[in-house]
Amino acid sequence: MEHRLNPFSASPKGYQAMSHLQQFVDSVGLDKLLMELVKMRASQINGCAYCLDMHSKDARALGETEQRLYALNAWEETPFFTERERAALEWTETITRIADTHAPEEIYARVAKVFSPEELANLTLAIAAINSWNRLAIAFRVAPGAYKSNLKPLNATA
Repeated sequence: MEHRLNPFSASPKGYQAMSHLQQFVDSVGLDKLLMELVKMRASQINGCAYCLDMHSKDARALGETEQRLYALNAWEETPFFTERERAALEWTETITRIADTHAPEEIYARVAKVFSPEELANLTLAIAAINSWNRLAIAFRVAPGAYKSNLKPLNATA
């Protein structure tokens, strides 16, 4: 596919607004590996090759295993994810497919059991952010492959 345009240079203020949202969700204290799984799962659903490339590299850089990344698309059928991760992934799928799901009460109740109200609001903002990034990358055919992660493993000492 041919790259269409760079939306960030075409609309610098729009990019700045998106960046501010991303900086906020990055700063709220939600687990970084969990957030990479959320970004990966939304990007899988949306079919965003650029974001899948980016977030798989970031997840690996933070110490995520290949096994869990390969199984992410079938997370419900594996024993590899914690209760909290499962809740976040279920909420990610529900919010990403909001037009079809309308965020059912039973899913909300399951997620609300493992996330505080503030965490749940911030998780939902993180899901909204990745869905927006996906739409920009897909709409303008941002090419995957060149991204290099600068993240360090979570257990690394400085």
